[in-house]
Amino acid sequence: MSRPILSLLLASAMFLAAPSARAWGPLGHSVVAELAQRQLSPAAEREVERLLAPEHTTHLADVANWPDQVRNDPALRALWKRTSRWHYINFSSDRCHYVAPRDCPKGECVVAALAREVQVLGDRSQPDAVRREALKFVVHLVGDVHQPLHAGYRPDRGGNQYQVQFEGKGSNLHKVWDSGLLGTRHLRWRDYANLLDSRSPVTLPRPIAPLDNPYAQWAEESCRLTAAMDFYPSRRRIGSAYVDRNLPLAERRLRVAGRRLAEVLNRHLGDVVTQHAHKH
Repeated sequence: MSRPILSLLLASAMFLAAPSARAWGPLGHSVVAELAQRQLSPAAEREVERLLAPEHTTHLADVANWPDQVRNDPALRALWKRTSRWHYINFSSDRCHYVAPRDCPKGECVVAALAREVQVLGDRSQPDAVRREALKFVVHLVGDVHQPLHAGYRPDRGGNQYQVQFEGKGSNLHKVWDSGLLGTRHLRWRDYANLLDSRSPVTLPRPIAPLDNPYAQWAEESCRLTAAMDFYPSRRRIGSAYVDRNLPLAERRLRVAGRRLAEVLNRHLGDVVTQHAHKH
């Protein structure tokens, strides 16, 4: 076997084995961001627009995928290396009980990353550039933690190593949940957001005790969904019955993520504009 072919095969194997960080894919992240923006308080929306102004946008959907996109930017390789583990958490079993030292060593998981970035975002003593980057991560990571397989199990790396057949092609369960299920709608992100927004207001899941860490609760919710019967298809084939059963679940997670993201931003940005104006 020639060296170029061998190198390509090794690279492909490494890609398949590595945990994906593209929860929901660009479509899902943009939908979550758009749903959240529509639920912002006027004060929070003004602060979002102020922070994003140097990006020449006012829309959260325009920056929602940036934390994934940095992996393809050589200039930001160090940032990707530092943050790549922020996008997911691997639980040790289907009991889905968060124990920080075990499930999030050194704070390198989506639960701890969300807590840190939310704190930075709400810290008015930080430079705008730092808070702007935190805003991008918060928007993205809230989406990540609501994708069930970004809070999956360590043995199969959140479904990345559970091979399936989907639409006549080989895939893995993580990829199906990242983008495959949502892709069956054949909608652009704004149209998808309009579809979900047209439904009755989403009811948030009941809190899970203890109540001291909402981000851990969100991760536990996602993990428990993966433990449901037939979430992992026993015959490893994703057909229309699986899509019909699970697409509503995926869409509900998008809606819950959008509402929770709005609540986080309203809480941490809602009073920033007034206080910021007083400083000048």
